[in-house]
Parts: sequence; C-alpha cells; structure tokens
Amino acid sequence: MMSDTEKMKDSISVKVASADKKRVEAIFDELGLSLSTAINIFIKKSIAEGGLPFEVKDPFYSEANQAELNRRFKKMDSNQ
Repeated sequence: MMSDTEKMKDSISVKVASADKKRVEAIFDELGLSLSTAINIFIKKSIAEGGLPFEVKDPFYSEANQAELNRRFKKMDSNQ
C-alpha cells in the first residue's frame, strides 16, 4: 500500500535541447532507466547530499589551464 507521501506527486517541466534529451534518454535507456526515474534519482541524491551530488567546475579554473595562463603571463612579463 502507498504511503501519503508516495501518493503526493508534482510535475516538473524543464526546457532542454532536443538533441540533449535524445542523447541522455539513450544513456539512461542503456542503464534500464527512464528519464523520469533518472531525474528522481538525481533529486533524491541531492536531498541526501544537501546540494548537488557532484562537484560543479568551470574548466577555466582547472589546474592545467591556470598553469598555462601563468606561463603565458610570465612570458609576457619577461618580454616587456
């Protein structure tokens, strides 16, 4: 028998690029998951983690990129 919380469900509407939706549906299908189930897993994991269940990074700030920028700045400084 379903609990009261299981009966109470809301819908979420999300705009996403059609190509992205097709790609992610194929990935989840390979895992035996529907898009809805995968999103529900993401939501439950976010609740459990108290935030996003993964680290969000800007590639600009990666160690390799920062090292390259520093190298270029030093090169510019030495030429002036």
